[in-house]
Amino acid sequence: MKTILLVFGTRPEAIKMCPLVNELKRREGVRTIVCVTGQHRQMLDQVLEVFDVVPDYDLSIMRDKQTLFDITSDVLV
Repeated sequence: MKTILLVFGTRPEAIKMCPLVNELKRREGVRTIVCVTGQHRQMLDQVLEVFDVVPDYDLSIMRDKQTLFDITSDVLV
């Protein structure tokens, strides 16, 4: 069995990735893991609901006034 980890966090990313998530979940022999970073929390949740995608992991990394470096380091740590 193959395992595929899909990581995304913004609404535009979710709009592109959710159809892929649903297709991979339908396939036999593929274990699909969804991890969201929560960069656009409210908008992300709306898209996940529309596509009926429930993340396996939610990093919830967003804070006020953080830099791209802060986001990257939070995701990697």
